[in-house]
Amino acid sequence: MLKISFFGVRGSTPCSCDATREIGGNTACVVVEHDGGDPIVLDLGTGLRYYGAELEARGQKSFSGTALVTHLHWDHIQGIPFFRPLLHPNSNLRLVGPRQSDSTLAEEVERFVQPPLFPVKLSDLPGSVEFVESGNGAVIEAGDCTVHIGEVPHCGVTNGYRIQNSTGSVAYISDHQQPSDGSMTVSPEVLELCAGVDVLIHDAQYSADEFADRTDWGHSTPMYALEVAKAVGAKRLVLFHHDPSHSDDWVRTAEKQLAEEADEFGIDVMAAFEGLQLTSG
Repeated sequence: MLKISFFGVRGSTPCSCDATREIGGNTACVVVEHDGGDPIVLDLGTGLRYYGAELEARGQKSFSGTALVTHLHWDHIQGIPFFRPLLHPNSNLRLVGPRQSDSTLAEEVERFVQPPLFPVKLSDLPGSVEFVESGNGAVIEAGDCTVHIGEVPHCGVTNGYRIQNSTGSVAYISDHQQPSDGSMTVSPEVLELCAGVDVLIHDAQYSADEFADRTDWGHSTPMYALEVAKAVGAKRLVLFHHDPSHSDDWVRTAEKQLAEEADEFGIDVMAAFEGLQLTSG
């Protein structure tokens, strides 16, 4: 069984106010736990700090596991230096991310975890970070789970991930450029990556009206997320990467409307929120 826990569900920037209290204001961070190995963390946004706090509350000071980073936009990596287990010398984080065109994955991450952007260098943290560059079509192992990597249309090179073992499967498409020509086509890479998945976590940042003004900003509407779920035969669709300007009421209304639309296709729809826990398998 795969256990999926949501620690950060927003896109673009953290937000904190009464209007976003229920859904939560931290940026992307989802944790997949399984019986056959160490945890797998999907993206390292500000929600990562709260995952570290939960581990400490369990009495676990060090960490060993794999992080699957979709891309290096700020909202997906900002939590790295605030992950308290990296202050423990026995911690080891294997950070998997897309290949960079003019540098390396390690160089780009280390560039922002150093003065003057951060008080200390990443190498100053007692825990170790191992960088693994990987892209479209690659397959890696994480305990008893197999991780498939696919290219996702977005602003710059971006990975999508599919985690599966003998008990279930989850696909993570956090940032996805909906076609700007008004069509609802889905790229072959995304179709292959998500085919028949139990749980599809998918970008649903913009309303239709917002998308009309932001057709090349790299994101999707809830309706396009549903089209992807239909095209790949997903059993459950989790709306993700909520815009920081969208209130709890906005997200819940979009969730309800899409759930009614999806019912005839047998797809269970829900909006991600901090604290949500799901199982696959």
